[in-house]
Amino acid sequence: MPTYILLSTLSPHGVGTLKANPTRLKEVNAEIEQMGAKVVQQWAVLGPYDFVNIVEAEDEKVIARVSVELAARGTAHFQTLTAIPVDEFLALLT
Repeated sequence: MPTYILLSTLSPHGVGTLKANPTRLKEVNAEIEQMGAKVVQQWAVLGPYDFVNIVEAEDEKVIARVSVELAARGTAHFQTLTAIPVDEFLALLT
């Protein structure tokens, strides 16, 4: 299944939501699964992004839906990247 990287930054509203209800993060992961994708790994990070999420989805249509649905809530901003395993990438070059 294709892998995508979702870089997310919480809005001030999102920070308040997470502070008031830390389990909300896991609830959102379950909602992502209901949309047809799966959070494989997730890190809270320091810097320009708040979270790095490794997500698997059947195709770019599914991950686009996930990104739009989550962004429409107004609690976070997302940058979605397609991840290509290095060996597959190198094979493209030969």
